[in-house]
Amino acid sequence: MKEILNLTALQLGAAIRKGEVSPVEAARAALEQIEATKSDNAFVALTAEAALQRAEEVGKKIAAGELTGPLAGVPLGIKDNICTRGVSTTCASKILTGFEPPYNATLVEKLDALGAVSLGKLNMDEFAMGSTTETSFYGPTHNPWDAGRVPGGSSGGAAAAVAARSCWYAIGSDTGGSIRQPAAYCGVTGIKPTYGTVSRYGLIAYASSLDQMGPLARDAADCAAVLDAVMGKDPRDGTSLDVPAGNLLAGLTGDVRGMKIGIPADCFGDGLDPEVKKSVLAVADVLRARGAEIVEFTFPVMEYVVPTYYIIAAAEASSNLSRFDGVKYGWRAEGYEDLTDLYNRTRTEGFGSEVKRRILLGTFVLSSGYYDAYYKKALQVKGLIKQAFDDAFGKCDLMLTPVAPTTAPRIGESLSDPLQMYLSDIYTVSVNLAGLPGLSMPCGFDSKGMPIGAQLIGPALGEAKVLNAAHAFQLDTDYHKQSPVGKEAR
Repeated sequence: MKEILNLTALQLGAAIRKGEVSPVEAARAALEQIEATKSDNAFVALTAEAALQRAEEVGKKIAAGELTGPLAGVPLGIKDNICTRGVSTTCASKILTGFEPPYNATLVEKLDALGAVSLGKLNMDEFAMGSTTETSFYGPTHNPWDAGRVPGGSSGGAAAAVAARSCWYAIGSDTGGSIRQPAAYCGVTGIKPTYGTVSRYGLIAYASSLDQMGPLARDAADCAAVLDAVMGKDPRDGTSLDVPAGNLLAGLTGDVRGMKIGIPADCFGDGLDPEVKKSVLAVADVLRARGAEIVEFTFPVMEYVVPTYYIIAAAEASSNLSRFDGVKYGWRAEGYEDLTDLYNRTRTEGFGSEVKRRILLGTFVLSSGYYDAYYKKALQVKGLIKQAFDDAFGKCDLMLTPVAPTTAPRIGESLSDPLQMYLSDIYTVSVNLAGLPGLSMPCGFDSKGMPIGAQLIGPALGEAKVLNAAHAFQLDTDYHKQSPVGKEAR
């Protein structure tokens, strides 16, 4: 059954519907691959028995004609900050040890209704705070292409699992690049949709105005199929949008004739690895050959995006994480003297150093005397960044940028220099600040054999354009077909 691991999610779904593979066979193949690649540390809660039982139930419904969707019976993994009823959901933090939600996230409900088979929960940076999946309470995830390198973060477990063929797709979350950057480091495709297109109900919040869930998969077509399943208005999430859903996969024609692809010069300057620059710009050549027009322009707000993002994200985190106090759920410290001491001891023992760092930063910028100087000013700059994108999309249909300045760094390098880790988000955080869709796709390899990712950014609700351009690129290239062992994935 090893050969089915190299199918895309859509190819496996088609094989299941034809009766060539059963959902149980697919789940068993995935579970065997998870065991074979367990040193990657991608999964933190494996639900093997439940997955096989679920696969059997889904198989019967498919045979009866009750489930006909393109992803019915296809196994997936879910990031550990997305609520799954009765299954451990800890945000990879000690402070949520033992927490099993009594409900499913809306996204999980929608996937379940279409016949999804969950294999378990995926490793991540603690509370999604990090760019390497090294801050996890469960230890770091390793990049399947090189075990000595990080998979990116915070959805590093999701990207590593898809790259290692441990599941056919995964659901991650993206606050400042946490789907796109690990997708780039691990050589898979990942998309953060427009803010509000996917309900955040059941996503444990980091920064509520920036968080958004989305898929990581083998290619753009798989990502389109997943988004078709999960987009739409949710009465339980007041920020969710009433948008048409179900048309993204059908819209993948690969026709980009007349489309204007913008190249912001400010994203290709100092600090960008020459090998990354060359591979990303080569994407423009492929799209130009398909009839797209390449437009170059300046995007001067780039120097402000990282400080703006970290001020806003940290401020919201300091508020959102105040609910974790040892009283209602999760870890509780022992030997406390009173309620205040319980809070202090629980948070001291339960939160890791990176989470504490961001809570302190957020509390500082919200404090009396500093609110106007930092937080209010960051919100004003956020508005300028959104305006800069609006101006850019007056000149082009999509923007093409790198995802990260380099390929995956070695484990330990980023944690030794947190500021450098923050700067690695320079090409991704602006997309969250503006609430736009952004996609990462494999576009090459560096001299060390590590994947390189290119980012396509679209205007609000421009998922169809973004996915179609990525699909066009993937029709003419095979970077997305490569596996970590150097063989074609299909």
